[in-house]
Amino acid sequence: MNDDLRDKLQNLPSKPGVYQFVNKAGKVIYVGKAKNLRSRVRSYFQKNITSPKTIALVQKVTDFQLVVTDSEVEALMLENNLVKEIKPRYNINLKDDKSYPFIKVTNELFPQVYPTRRIINDGSKYFGPYTDVRSMKASLRMINQIFKIRSCKLDITEKAIEQQKFKVCLDYHIKKCDGPCEGLTTAKDYNDMVSEVIKLLKGRTDDLIKDLNNKMNSAVEKLEYEKAAEIRDKIEQLKSISLKQKVVSDDFEDRDVFAVAYEGKDSSCSVFNIRNGKLIGKKQLKLSIEADEELPDIYSAAIKFYYDGMTEIPKEIIIESEPTDSEILLEWLNSQSDRKVKFHIPQRGDLKSLVKMCKENAILQLKEIQLQKMKSQGSIPYAVAALQRDLRLKNIPKKIECFDISNLQGTDTVASMVVFEDGKPKKSLYRKFIIKSVDGPDDFSSMREVIERRYTNLIEMKENIPDLIIVDGGKGQLSSAVEVLDSLGIQNFNIIGLAKRLEEVFLPGKSDPELIPKTSSGLKLLQQIRDEAHRFAITFHRSRRSKRIIKSELTDIKGIGPETTRKLLSELGSVEAIKKTDINKLSEIVGSQKAELLNEHFNKQSKNADTSPLPK
Repeated sequence: MNDDLRDKLQNLPSKPGVYQFVNKAGKVIYVGKAKNLRSRVRSYFQKNITSPKTIALVQKVTDFQLVVTDSEVEALMLENNLVKEIKPRYNINLKDDKSYPFIKVTNELFPQVYPTRRIINDGSKYFGPYTDVRSMKASLRMINQIFKIRSCKLDITEKAIEQQKFKVCLDYHIKKCDGPCEGLTTAKDYNDMVSEVIKLLKGRTDDLIKDLNNKMNSAVEKLEYEKAAEIRDKIEQLKSISLKQKVVSDDFEDRDVFAVAYEGKDSSCSVFNIRNGKLIGKKQLKLSIEADEELPDIYSAAIKFYYDGMTEIPKEIIIESEPTDSEILLEWLNSQSDRKVKFHIPQRGDLKSLVKMCKENAILQLKEIQLQKMKSQGSIPYAVAALQRDLRLKNIPKKIECFDISNLQGTDTVASMVVFEDGKPKKSLYRKFIIKSVDGPDDFSSMREVIERRYTNLIEMKENIPDLIIVDGGKGQLSSAVEVLDSLGIQNFNIIGLAKRLEEVFLPGKSDPELIPKTSSGLKLLQQIRDEAHRFAITFHRSRRSKRIIKSELTDIKGIGPETTRKLLSELGSVEAIKKTDINKLSEIVGSQKAELLNEHFNKQSKNADTSPLPK
C-alpha cells in the first residue's frame, strides 16, 4: 500500500456513498456502495481478509474515488448506474453489452406503444425488461392485432385536432386505428383502450376478459351490436392467450421467481413472471462474474439489473437465497413500486417446486453459455477446460489416467487404471493390475508398485506421459506415486491425490488440500473418473476372489473342470447350493458320471466332519 492511499484511508467520511477502486493504469476496477464509507472501505485493507477475490482486488488497488450521498438507497442507485456504465472487472456485470428493451406506453393525450432501450423519467410506463427480443416483438404483434393503438409518431394535442393539422393514414381505412389525429375517437375512449393494453402487459388477462364481457353485455343492452361484436372478437383472442398461460399457483398472487446457476466466471439467472397465479413470461439474464463469487452477491446484482427503471414490480419476489443488503434492496424496490415488496425463500410446497423449475432453466441456460465457450476454444469439453482452470494446469488435461487400489482385509489386492480422453472414458486403454510385491493391506506400497509398473512400461514403449495422473487417496498415496515418478526420471508431470472426501484435492508439496468449488464442472469430472476407477477395481477384485473360491472348492475334485464348474454355478448359484442339490438334479445339469463324482466327494466331506474328534 502506497503512502497516498494510506493517508486517504485515514481521512474517510463516516457517511453513505459510493467508492470506486482504481488500479495503477487509472482504470476503475470495482464500484461499491456503503452505509458508512469509512468502515466499509477500510475493511478491504485489513490483514484478516480470506476471500481470494478480495485479496486479488486489493493487490491491484492504487487509489480510490468517493461520491457521498444522502442515503444508502441513493448510493445503491448510483452504484448500479456506474456499474452499467463503467463495467468494472471485479463487479458482477450483464454479459450483453446492450441494455435490454422495454415496451413503453407514452404519457400523452393519445399514448403510443412501442419498444425502447432508453428509460426516461417522463411519466411514461415501461414493461419488461425483455431478455428475448422475439418475445417482445410477439407481445407487440399481439397488441396490434387485438387493439387499435396508433402507429404514428405524431404529437396529437387537442389544439392540433381543432386546427385539423393531421389527416388519417392507411391504418384508419383498414380498421387498425380509430383516427385520433382527426378527432374521430375521444381521448377517454382511446385511453380506456390503452388501460386494457396495460392490463394485458401486466398479465391480467383474466381480469381484462371479465371487464370486456361486462362492456359487451352493456353494448348489447344499448343495441350497439357492431361494437359488441368487436368486443366479442377481442375476448376470443384473449381467451386463446389465457389458455396458453400455465397455472402455477392457486392463490392468484403476483410474483417473480429468481434462480441462479453459476460456475467459474459464468452465471445465468432465470426469472419467471407469475401474474394472477399464471406463468406469463420467462426471462434470462446472462451475468459475468469473478471466480469465488458468493451467491447472495449474484442475487443482489441480478435483482438490481432486472428491476432498474421498472415500476411494475410484484409484491413478492421468490428466491432461493437472501441477497446481500436485502433491506436496502427492498427499500429501493418499494421506492420504485406502487406497492410494498417483500422477499420470500420457500422451504416446501408449490413455491419451492417453482424455484426448482426456475433453477433448472437457469442451469440449462448456463450449459448453453458453456457450450458456446467450448466451441470458441476449439471443441474442448467445458468440464476439461474447467479442470484445467481449477488445478491451474499449463496445458489442457486431454488425457487423464486414474489409479485405485482394492482389497478385502489385505487379500487379493488388485489395482485399476482407467483412462479418460477429452472428458470421456476410453475403455480400450483400461488396465488391471494384480499386486505381487505387497502382503497385507498396504495401500501406499501397492500404489508405489502399480505406478512403477505402469510408467516403466510406458517409458519402454516410448509413449507420452498423460496430461494428468490421479491417485485415489490422500497425501500418503500421492507421495508414494511422486517418489516413483521421480525415481524413473520422469519430469514435468501433473499429478493429484483425491482424498476420501471428494472435494479435497491434494497437490504435490502442499500439506493442505486444494478446495475446488462444489459447483465446478471440473470437480464433477474428477468425481466421474474416480467413481469409474473404483468400479473397475471392485469388479476385478470380486472376480479374482470368486475364481479363487471356485478353484479351491470345485476344481480340486478329480474329473470336474472349469467348464463344468461354470455350468454348475450358472444353474445353482453357489457351492453351498451344489452341495444340497439332489443327485438326479445334478445328473440333468452335468450328466450322471460327473454327478456321481460330486455326490461321492460331498458325502466323503460330510463323513469326515461327523467322525472328527470332539475337542477336549
